[in-house]
Amino acid sequence: MLSVNELALDIFEELFEYAEEFHAVPHELDNGARIVDCGVSTTGGYLTGRRFTEICMGGLGEVDITMGRIRDVPIPFIEVSTDFPSIACLGAQKAGWTVNVNKYFAMGSGPARALSLKPKHTYEVIDYEDEFDYAVICLESDHLPNAAVMENIAEACNVDVANTCAVVAPTASLVGSIQVAGRCVETAIYKLNELGFDTRKISAGIGHAPIAPVKKDGTKAMGSTNDATIYHGSIMLTMNAPEIKDYLDRIPSNKSKGYGKPFYEIFKEANFDFYQIDTSLFSPAEVVINELSEGKVYHVGAVNPEVTLKSFGFI
Repeated sequence: MLSVNELALDIFEELFEYAEEFHAVPHELDNGARIVDCGVSTTGGYLTGRRFTEICMGGLGEVDITMGRIRDVPIPFIEVSTDFPSIACLGAQKAGWTVNVNKYFAMGSGPARALSLKPKHTYEVIDYEDEFDYAVICLESDHLPNAAVMENIAEACNVDVANTCAVVAPTASLVGSIQVAGRCVETAIYKLNELGFDTRKISAGIGHAPIAPVKKDGTKAMGSTNDATIYHGSIMLTMNAPEIKDYLDRIPSNKSKGYGKPFYEIFKEANFDFYQIDTSLFSPAEVVINELSEGKVYHVGAVNPEVTLKSFGFI
């Protein structure tokens, strides 16, 4: 069986060994745990963001960055693809692990989740668990984890702490903007899973989303990076599941009752309480589906350049 931690470890080793070439900073703690700082005390870069995103997807995704336009504004776009959507997106990339140890807080994603089974229900649904003696985790945080945090992660993954690896970047960083935009396919897989659809029937996924300019404030960065997918993420899924037509109307973000404003405004109106926000908002703007058994194609949703440019600070 494929090991997402084994595949991601190869990418991590490249980042750690050649960190200077990625504008990254490697650290080895006294307990042997290894960390690559991709944006906390360093600038990171586009290549760093690609590798961070590839690790997030457990080595089961291809990532490219190109220049595009939103109306007359040139903007970089990330393109991600995977032939293992449920494992890469739900089993690895989903930010399903809240790392909260003493005063350290981070949103955890990446293949280490497939060892710790956080959350367990996700792995029951996709029928996947990893077995490997190294754990690789992606942390979205303004701070680097200390030895106690890495020991906590190692214990949850049932691996030696010296075999525990982390890449770290704040939301308000170039790598943060890249890796959140790189979740454009994942948001659709997540949405379908939440709707009760069997995502194992999806054989391939590809998508692109603009990379939000870096904000100074972390909360505003969370808004603009999520808007990249909510208002301008376009994806295509290939699947063998004629029942998908029963889910179509509920997939794109414009079906959410919170749709129409930059995410930061919605978050502010909710007194910065995530649990007050309609979670159906977290979905791509535009979705194309190729259903193979009936040879049909479906197209739902649409990109929203105006809200995207407003969120990014151009309007």
